[in-house]
Amino acid sequence: MTDIFSITDLAREFDVTTRTIRFYEDQGLIAPERQGQTRIYGQRDRVRLRLIMRGKRLGFSLGEIRDLLDLYETDRSEITQLTILIRKIDERRDALRKQRHDIDATLDELDRLEENCQQELRLKKP
Repeated sequence: MTDIFSITDLAREFDVTTRTIRFYEDQGLIAPERQGQTRIYGQRDRVRLRLIMRGKRLGFSLGEIRDLLDLYETDRSEITQLTILIRKIDERRDALRKQRHDIDATLDELDRLEENCQQELRLKKP
């Protein structure tokens, strides 16, 4: 396996557009080398892109993802990164549980409203 990737290679691998990858670069999340106008992505960029995609899938903001990625640069032992990640996971899980509760409450209310509408229709039919 090669350690050098084009933007097209990574876009295909992660099923994103090249524009998305350039956006992550503009945000400072990845930093490919340059040969003239050509971006050269290495294994580090590929791993960071994988972590970015996972973080987005789990609902973390780009700021949160950047903070976690930056922690690795300052603490190679990963202890700080893992400790903060556990806290972020707990926070995200709590937010999702609240959203699920809110969704369940909204669905219940919609069910009651629909039943009331059905009942009104039955009363109004000749």
